[in-house]
Amino acid sequence: MVKPIFNHQLVLITGGSSGIGLATAKQMAELGADVVIVSRNETRLGSASEEIRAHCITPDQTVLWFQADVSDYQTVSDVAARVIQIARVPDILINSAGVVRPGECVHLDPVLYRWMMDVNFHGTVNVIKAFLPSMIERKSGHIVNISSIAGFLGVYGYTAYGASKFAVKGFSDSLRLELQPYHINVSIVFPPDTETPQLEEERLYKPPLLVASEEGTSSMSADAVARAIIKGIQKKKTIITPGFYSTLYFHLAALTGGGLIYRIMDWVMADARRKLERNPGKYAQPHQ
Repeated sequence: MVKPIFNHQLVLITGGSSGIGLATAKQMAELGADVVIVSRNETRLGSASEEIRAHCITPDQTVLWFQADVSDYQTVSDVAARVIQIARVPDILINSAGVVRPGECVHLDPVLYRWMMDVNFHGTVNVIKAFLPSMIERKSGHIVNISSIAGFLGVYGYTAYGASKFAVKGFSDSLRLELQPYHINVSIVFPPDTETPQLEEERLYKPPLLVASEEGTSSMSADAVARAIIKGIQKKKTIITPGFYSTLYFHLAALTGGGLIYRIMDWVMADARRKLERNPGKYAQPHQ
């Protein structure tokens, strides 16, 4: 029997019906946690909760689900009140809900900029704001916000997504300092491309130059990213960088003030342009 490291700690995960959120929920259940998942996709929530329940190691573990669009503060606030009433204040709050649509700025509809900011940034803020007074009153907890490599590194084709994920980092950095007196930890996760249903959809919209720049790189599995997140929570790490490249790029950016990483990205894009000039048809996407 697996040691119940998170024995009946209540873990609430937004975006918990698929991808990184679901993988993290299942692994938390395997470690003895009580799990609450929140998602806007009501059709996936029921089946996802059954998957999570199948990973529980004791019959008395709690698995609950709630439908909510995290960009709607009133809905999130109502769900928070129900969670606290039915279960209790979460011990660990993981903000994994997110959306992405790559595209060059000149072509990207302003509506998409607002959509990504509303879900990725404001959604994270809404969930934290809904639970934070109770966590502060209790004087304990751990908040985990999922950003992205594009949340500390400018990536071609991600002006909208990157801006929303940079915002998550800035918010988390400041929040961490505010919550220190209340013994509430704040972690930021910077995953690379992760094999999820969202990434499959995202690939349909990647500009050809972005596709060329990514040639030869690999993505991580959602399970591997979830393991890194849980390990980071156990160690109370502020920065969680799943995988080799996420860790390498983060430290290059941090240690060189961005200078070296800018030169690396310039070289990557110059190489991608050469590839695209040699074989433009190879990198065309369905929605281009």
